[in-house]
Amino acid sequence: MPTIFTKIAKGEIPSYKVAENEDFYAFLDIAPMAKGHTLVIPKHVEDDYIFNLDDRTYMGLCAFAREVAQAIKAAVPCQRVGVAVLGMEVPHTHIHLVPLNTEADMDFRKSKLELSQDEFAAIASSIYAEYVKVK
Repeated sequence: MPTIFTKIAKGEIPSYKVAENEDFYAFLDIAPMAKGHTLVIPKHVEDDYIFNLDDRTYMGLCAFAREVAQAIKAAVPCQRVGVAVLGMEVPHTHIHLVPLNTEADMDFRKSKLELSQDEFAAIASSIYAEYVKVK
């Protein structure tokens, strides 16, 4: 059964896309810890545990996440981009990329930001423009 992330990658559910290639998809988290909080997923693998991925998919996902992180850092004012892999919320391997200015910015227990559709769209557009430059 397809996960919500599979449906997002196929365009069946709308998302704020920030990057995409043949195998991977990156989109803004709709309950972000920080502006630019992005989720990175494999398109064709629905395993929910990153360390179950085959070597090619794992390495490709990490390389794609690095490119997206570089785009986030260029588009969103931050000191660095944090990385987390929890995999507990949605049964589909995904990497969280979160713009950070302090370690507290990556506390999953804190209240999430509420952004307008226009804010999400502007952030996604800025990150996508930087991703195209990184590629």
